[in-house]
Amino acid sequence: MNCALCPRNCDVDRETTLGLCGMGWRPVVAKTMIHSWEEPPISGSRGSGAVFFAGCGLGCAYCQNYEISQWTRGARPYGLNSEVNQSSVGARMARLNTDRPLTAGDLVAIFFRLADQHVHNINLVTAAHFVPAVAEAIEAAKKRGFPLPFVYNSSGYEKVETLRRLDGLIDIYLPDIKYCNSEPARRYSHAPDYFAVASAAVLEMRRQVGDLICDGEGIGQKGLIIRHLVLPGQRKDSMAILDWIAANLPRTAVSLLAQYTPVHRAAEFPEINRRVTTFEYQSVVDHFWEAGLTNGYTQDRRAAVREYIPDWS
Repeated sequence: MNCALCPRNCDVDRETTLGLCGMGWRPVVAKTMIHSWEEPPISGSRGSGAVFFAGCGLGCAYCQNYEISQWTRGARPYGLNSEVNQSSVGARMARLNTDRPLTAGDLVAIFFRLADQHVHNINLVTAAHFVPAVAEAIEAAKKRGFPLPFVYNSSGYEKVETLRRLDGLIDIYLPDIKYCNSEPARRYSHAPDYFAVASAAVLEMRRQVGDLICDGEGIGQKGLIIRHLVLPGQRKDSMAILDWIAANLPRTAVSLLAQYTPVHRAAEFPEINRRVTTFEYQSVVDHFWEAGLTNGYTQDRRAAVREYIPDWS
Protein backbone atom coordinates (compact mmCIF):
# COMPACT_ATOMS: atom_id res chain seq x y z
CA MET A 1 0.00 0.00 0.00
CA ASN A 2 1.59 3.25 -1.14
CA CYS A 3 1.36 6.07 1.36
CA ALA A 4 -0.81 9.14 0.85
CA LEU A 5 -1.49 9.95 4.51
CA CYS A 6 0.01 13.46 4.42
CA PRO A 7 -0.03 16.26 1.81
CA ARG A 8 3.40 15.22 0.50
CA ASN A 9 1.76 12.18 -1.16
CA CYS A 10 5.16 10.52 -1.47
CA ASP A 11 3.45 7.36 -2.80
CA VAL A 12 5.98 4.85 -1.46
CA ASP A 13 5.37 1.51 0.20
CA ARG A 14 6.34 2.34 3.77
CA GLU A 15 6.40 -1.36 4.66
CA THR A 16 9.67 -1.56 2.73
CA THR A 17 10.78 2.07 2.15
CA LEU A 18 10.98 5.19 4.30
CA GLY A 19 8.54 7.92 3.32
CA LEU A 20 9.37 11.61 3.06
CA CYS A 21 8.41 11.70 6.73
CA GLY A 22 11.52 9.59 7.31
CA MET A 23 9.55 6.70 8.76
CA GLY A 24 8.32 3.25 7.91
CA TRP A 25 4.70 2.18 8.37
CA ARG A 26 4.70 1.17 12.03
CA PRO A 27 4.96 3.86 14.73
CA VAL A 28 8.21 4.95 16.29
CA VAL A 29 7.94 6.83 19.59
CA ALA A 30 10.99 8.99 20.27
CA LYS A 31 10.05 10.09 23.78
CA THR A 32 7.27 10.08 26.33
CA MET A 33 7.18 12.61 29.13
CA ILE A 34 5.00 14.62 31.46
CA HIS A 35 4.86 17.93 29.59
CA SER A 36 4.32 20.96 31.81
CA TRP A 37 4.92 23.68 29.19
CA GLU A 38 1.84 23.46 26.99
CA GLU A 39 -1.11 25.87 27.10
CA PRO A 40 -2.89 26.01 30.51
CA PRO A 41 -5.90 23.89 29.41
CA ILE A 42 -3.48 21.19 28.22
CA SER A 43 -0.77 21.06 30.90
CA GLY A 44 -2.86 22.26 33.83
CA SER A 45 -1.35 21.51 37.23
CA ARG A 46 -0.36 17.85 36.62
CA GLY A 47 1.05 18.02 33.11
CA SER A 48 0.15 16.50 29.78
CA GLY A 49 1.15 12.95 28.88
CA ALA A 50 3.18 13.69 25.76
CA VAL A 51 3.94 10.99 23.21
CA PHE A 52 6.48 12.37 20.72
CA PHE A 53 6.46 10.44 17.46
CA ALA A 54 9.60 10.31 15.31
CA GLY A 55 9.59 11.72 11.81
CA CYS A 56 7.50 14.50 10.24
CA GLY A 57 5.92 15.17 6.88
CA LEU A 58 6.58 18.92 6.95
CA GLY A 59 10.24 19.40 7.84
CA CYS A 60 10.67 23.06 8.83
CA ALA A 61 14.15 24.55 8.63
CA TYR A 62 13.83 25.92 12.19
CA CYS A 63 12.18 22.89 13.82
CA GLN A 64 12.96 22.69 17.53
CA ASN A 65 12.39 18.93 17.46
CA TYR A 66 14.63 18.31 14.44
CA GLU A 67 16.68 15.67 16.27
CA ILE A 68 13.68 13.35 16.25
CA SER A 69 11.66 14.76 13.36
CA GLN A 70 14.27 15.03 10.59
CA TRP A 71 17.21 12.77 11.41
CA THR A 72 16.70 10.45 8.41
CA ARG A 73 16.42 13.05 5.65
CA GLY A 74 19.26 13.19 3.17
CA ALA A 75 18.88 15.59 0.23
CA ARG A 76 17.65 19.16 0.47
CA PRO A 77 15.11 20.48 1.30
CA TYR A 78 14.94 17.71 3.89
CA GLY A 79 18.60 18.06 4.78
CA LEU A 80 20.17 16.36 7.78
CA ASN A 81 21.75 19.08 9.88
CA SER A 82 25.34 18.61 11.00
CA GLU A 83 24.29 19.24 14.61
CA VAL A 84 22.58 15.83 14.65
CA ASN A 85 24.93 13.22 16.05
CA GLN A 86 24.12 10.26 13.81
CA SER A 87 26.03 7.85 16.02
CA SER A 88 23.70 8.63 18.93
CA VAL A 89 20.34 10.06 17.85
CA GLY A 90 20.28 8.55 14.37
CA ALA A 91 21.49 5.11 15.37
CA ARG A 92 19.15 4.97 18.35
CA MET A 93 16.16 5.91 16.23
CA ALA A 94 17.20 3.49 13.49
CA ARG A 95 17.24 0.65 16.02
CA LEU A 96 13.76 1.61 17.16
CA ASN A 97 12.50 1.72 13.59
CA THR A 98 13.92 -1.63 12.49
CA ASP A 99 14.23 -3.73 15.64
CA ARG A 100 11.28 -2.55 17.68
CA PRO A 101 8.57 -0.81 15.65
CA LEU A 102 5.51 -0.42 17.82
CA THR A 103 2.12 -2.00 17.45
CA ALA A 104 -1.20 -0.43 18.33
CA GLY A 105 -1.12 -2.54 21.48
CA ASP A 106 2.23 -1.01 22.43
CA LEU A 107 0.71 2.45 22.08
CA VAL A 108 -2.21 1.47 24.31
CA ALA A 109 0.27 0.38 26.98
CA ILE A 110 2.04 3.74 26.70
CA PHE A 111 -1.29 5.58 27.11
CA PHE A 112 -2.16 3.68 30.29
CA ARG A 113 1.35 4.06 31.72
CA LEU A 114 1.14 7.84 31.30
CA ALA A 115 -2.38 7.90 32.75
CA ASP A 116 -1.04 6.13 35.84
CA GLN A 117 1.16 9.23 36.37
CA HIS A 118 -2.01 11.33 36.83
CA VAL A 119 -1.59 13.51 33.73
CA HIS A 120 -4.58 15.46 32.41
CA ASN A 121 -4.56 13.99 28.89
CA ILE A 122 -2.58 12.07 26.27
CA ASN A 123 -0.81 14.47 23.93
CA LEU A 124 -0.02 12.88 20.54
CA VAL A 125 2.75 15.01 19.03
CA THR A 126 3.29 14.83 15.24
CA ALA A 127 1.32 11.64 14.64
CA ALA A 128 -0.03 12.29 11.12
CA HIS A 129 2.20 9.74 9.38
CA PHE A 130 1.08 7.04 11.84
CA VAL A 131 -2.66 7.76 11.89
CA PRO A 132 -3.88 4.20 11.10
CA ALA A 133 -2.05 2.71 14.08
CA VAL A 134 -2.87 5.68 16.32
CA ALA A 135 -6.58 5.41 15.49
CA GLU A 136 -6.50 1.68 16.20
CA ALA A 137 -4.77 2.29 19.53
CA ILE A 138 -7.22 4.99 20.65
CA GLU A 139 -10.18 2.77 19.75
CA ALA A 140 -8.67 -0.10 21.76
CA ALA A 141 -7.91 2.14 24.74
CA LYS A 142 -11.43 3.58 24.80
CA LYS A 143 -12.92 0.08 24.69
CA ARG A 144 -10.91 -0.62 27.84
CA GLY A 145 -12.40 2.43 29.53
CA PHE A 146 -9.49 4.83 29.07
CA PRO A 147 -10.43 7.89 31.15
CA LEU A 148 -8.47 10.78 29.63
CA PRO A 149 -8.95 13.06 26.60
CA PHE A 150 -6.70 12.57 23.58
CA VAL A 151 -4.94 15.66 22.19
CA TYR A 152 -3.75 15.71 18.57
CA ASN A 153 -0.76 18.08 18.45
CA SER A 154 -0.03 18.92 14.83
CA SER A 155 1.89 21.10 12.39
CA GLY A 156 -1.42 21.83 10.67
CA TYR A 157 -0.09 20.36 7.41
CA GLU A 158 -2.68 17.59 7.33
CA LYS A 159 -4.94 15.96 4.77
CA VAL A 160 -8.64 16.23 5.50
CA GLU A 161 -9.11 12.63 4.39
CA THR A 162 -6.62 11.43 7.00
CA LEU A 163 -8.17 13.57 9.73
CA ARG A 164 -11.55 11.98 9.04
CA ARG A 165 -10.09 8.66 10.21
CA LEU A 166 -9.81 10.30 13.64
CA ASP A 167 -13.36 11.63 13.81
CA GLY A 168 -14.84 10.65 17.17
CA LEU A 169 -11.45 9.55 18.54
CA ILE A 170 -9.64 12.85 19.15
CA ASP A 171 -11.02 15.09 21.89
CA ILE A 172 -8.80 18.16 21.47
CA TYR A 173 -7.05 19.33 18.33
CA LEU A 174 -3.96 21.49 18.85
CA PRO A 175 -2.77 22.47 15.33
CA ASP A 176 -0.39 25.15 14.17
CA ILE A 177 -1.19 27.60 11.46
CA LYS A 178 2.37 28.55 10.56
CA TYR A 179 2.05 30.63 7.42
CA CYS A 180 -0.48 32.51 5.32
CA ASN A 181 1.89 33.66 2.59
CA SER A 182 3.21 30.95 0.25
CA GLU A 183 6.74 32.40 0.05
CA PRO A 184 7.88 31.82 3.66
CA ALA A 185 6.07 28.47 3.55
CA ARG A 186 8.13 27.53 0.50
CA ARG A 187 11.38 28.97 1.83
CA TYR A 188 11.34 27.52 5.34
CA SER A 189 9.16 24.39 4.96
CA HIS A 190 9.20 23.57 1.24
CA ALA A 191 5.40 23.75 1.29
CA PRO A 192 4.04 26.64 -0.80
CA ASP A 193 0.58 25.07 -0.48
CA TYR A 194 0.79 25.21 3.33
CA PHE A 195 -2.02 27.67 4.03
CA ALA A 196 -4.50 26.10 1.62
CA VAL A 197 -3.84 22.71 3.23
CA ALA A 198 -3.72 23.88 6.86
CA SER A 199 -6.80 26.10 6.67
CA ALA A 200 -8.87 23.23 5.28
CA ALA A 201 -7.46 20.90 7.93
CA VAL A 202 -8.28 23.28 10.77
CA LEU A 203 -11.85 23.69 9.54
CA GLU A 204 -12.22 19.91 9.55
CA MET A 205 -10.83 19.74 13.08
CA ARG A 206 -13.33 22.38 14.17
CA ARG A 207 -16.15 20.40 12.55
CA GLN A 208 -15.18 17.34 14.55
CA VAL A 209 -14.69 18.82 18.02
CA GLY A 210 -16.13 22.35 18.11
CA ASP A 211 -14.76 25.18 20.23
CA LEU A 212 -12.79 24.55 23.39
CA ILE A 213 -14.71 23.26 26.41
CA CYS A 214 -12.95 23.13 29.80
CA ASP A 215 -13.93 21.56 33.09
CA GLY A 216 -14.33 23.44 36.36
CA GLU A 217 -10.55 23.47 36.85
CA GLY A 218 -9.90 25.00 33.43
CA ILE A 219 -8.62 21.77 31.88
CA GLY A 220 -9.61 21.18 28.28
CA GLN A 221 -12.02 18.33 27.65
CA LYS A 222 -12.95 18.86 24.02
CA GLY A 223 -12.42 21.38 21.25
CA LEU A 224 -9.88 23.26 19.16
CA ILE A 225 -6.91 25.46 20.07
CA ILE A 226 -5.02 27.01 17.15
CA ARG A 227 -1.35 27.75 17.69
CA HIS A 228 0.72 30.28 15.83
CA LEU A 229 4.45 30.73 16.28
CA VAL A 230 5.49 34.31 15.49
CA LEU A 231 8.57 34.22 13.26
CA PRO A 232 11.22 36.93 12.88
CA GLY A 233 10.31 39.36 10.13
CA GLN A 234 6.89 37.77 9.54
CA ARG A 235 4.58 39.81 11.77
CA LYS A 236 2.37 40.87 8.83
CA ASP A 237 1.94 37.24 7.85
CA SER A 238 0.95 36.52 11.47
CA MET A 239 -1.64 39.29 11.28
CA ALA A 240 -3.08 37.81 8.08
CA ILE A 241 -3.51 34.49 9.86
CA LEU A 242 -5.35 36.19 12.71
CA ASP A 243 -7.60 37.94 10.18
CA TRP A 244 -8.48 34.57 8.64
CA ILE A 245 -9.24 33.07 12.05
CA ALA A 246 -11.41 36.06 12.96
CA ALA A 247 -13.37 35.70 9.71
CA ASN A 248 -13.79 31.92 9.86
CA LEU A 249 -13.42 30.76 13.46
CA PRO A 250 -14.03 33.83 15.65
CA ARG A 251 -14.76 31.92 18.87
CA THR A 252 -11.83 29.52 18.58
CA ALA A 253 -9.04 29.73 21.16
CA VAL A 254 -5.75 31.03 19.71
CA SER A 255 -2.32 30.56 21.26
CA LEU A 256 0.28 33.11 20.16
CA LEU A 257 3.76 31.70 20.73
CA ALA A 258 6.83 33.84 21.34
CA GLN A 259 9.19 30.88 21.82
CA TYR A 260 10.93 30.92 18.41
CA THR A 261 14.56 29.93 18.90
CA PRO A 262 16.97 29.77 15.92
CA VAL A 263 18.04 26.12 15.78
CA HIS A 264 18.57 23.42 13.16
CA ARG A 265 19.01 25.10 9.74
CA ALA A 266 17.97 28.62 10.80
CA ALA A 267 21.53 29.86 10.25
CA GLU A 268 21.06 29.22 6.52
CA PHE A 269 18.40 31.97 6.50
CA PRO A 270 19.89 35.14 8.04
CA GLU A 271 16.50 36.83 8.35
CA ILE A 272 15.27 34.18 10.83
CA ASN A 273 18.59 33.49 12.54
CA ARG A 274 17.53 35.55 15.55
CA ARG A 275 14.80 35.69 18.16
CA VAL A 276 11.57 37.61 17.73
CA THR A 277 11.71 41.18 19.04
CA THR A 278 9.34 42.57 21.65
CA PHE A 279 7.90 44.90 18.99
CA GLU A 280 7.22 42.05 16.56
CA TYR A 281 5.48 39.85 19.10
CA GLN A 282 3.52 42.66 20.76
CA SER A 283 2.28 43.99 17.42
CA VAL A 284 0.81 40.55 16.68
CA VAL A 285 -0.80 40.42 20.13
CA ASP A 286 -2.27 43.89 19.53
CA HIS A 287 -3.65 42.74 16.19
CA PHE A 288 -5.35 39.81 17.90
CA TRP A 289 -7.59 42.33 19.69
CA GLU A 290 -7.91 44.59 16.66
CA ALA A 291 -9.20 41.63 14.62
CA GLY A 292 -12.00 41.15 17.14
CA LEU A 293 -10.66 37.94 18.67
CA THR A 294 -11.25 37.49 22.40
CA ASN A 295 -10.29 33.92 23.33
CA GLY A 296 -6.61 33.09 23.51
CA TYR A 297 -3.25 32.82 25.19
CA THR A 298 0.01 34.72 24.99
CA GLN A 299 3.48 33.55 25.94
CA ASP A 300 6.28 35.12 27.94
CA ARG A 301 9.22 35.86 25.64
CA ARG A 302 11.49 34.25 28.22
CA ALA A 303 10.29 30.93 26.75
CA ALA A 304 12.49 31.60 23.69
CA VAL A 305 15.45 29.63 25.04
CA ARG A 306 16.84 26.18 24.32
CA GLU A 307 16.12 25.07 27.87
CA TYR A 308 12.45 24.65 26.96
CA ILE A 309 13.31 22.18 24.18
CA PRO A 310 12.99 18.62 25.50
CA ASP A 311 16.15 16.57 26.05
CA TRP A 312 15.85 13.92 23.35
CA SER A 313 18.49 11.71 24.92
